[in-house]
Amino acid sequence: MRLNKFLSSSGVASRRKCDEIIRSGKVFVNGEVATLGTEINEKKDVVTIDGVRVKLPSNFVYLKLNKPKGYACTASDEKGRKTIFNLVDSKVRLFSVGRLDYNTEGLILLTNDGEFANLVMHPRFHFEKEYHVTVEGEVKESELAVLRNGVVENGIRMPKAKVKFLEYDGKNTKLSVVIEEGQNHQVRRMFDAIGKVIVLLKRVRIGMVKLGGLSRGKTKPMSQEEIASFMEE
Repeated sequence: MRLNKFLSSSGVASRRKCDEIIRSGKVFVNGEVATLGTEINEKKDVVTIDGVRVKLPSNFVYLKLNKPKGYACTASDEKGRKTIFNLVDSKVRLFSVGRLDYNTEGLILLTNDGEFANLVMHPRFHFEKEYHVTVEGEVKESELAVLRNGVVENGIRMPKAKVKFLEYDGKNTKLSVVIEEGQNHQVRRMFDAIGKVIVLLKRVRIGMVKLGGLSRGKTKPMSQEEIASFMEE
């Protein structure tokens, strides 16, 4: 196995970032400084970074979590806030595949498979992410057209989005918003740009994986079909 793939699969970082770590001279294989392109026997060779041994997980875990509002997507929060890992009962160290804002709820994927995480997050694959967005007031068709064509923020046009009207209850409007690129805080910025206040923002799908009826704060193992759907892209 190539060293960068081994490090990535162990959850160190993406392959590109692992290449940078290897170049820095911090990675050793059997006591010798590693170089780019190094091939290792993952079952026998000893790999360390800054003196700490790196190992492949003995088995991989893939979970989906319905993240509630009021939880940070980090292992520990510098502000002392609750994190999504307070909700997860796991004997292995997991990390989230991407993030959701503190006040955004919905689907988060958790795993200890670094290669899988990097695959899902890699911008080259453009896995769709669907959100249900509830905003104050009624949304006009002209405003939906702006969202679909890409809102302009500070003179720069944001990516187009697939926007579908779901319902209006006389007070709030509920929409389905599907994006691919996933810029930082993209959905919130889109609605800020058209002057709409978000009441609730919830991610309901990543690629082919749906949140379904999973209760808030609960986890569920991903099915083999769901895992495989990312590998088929």
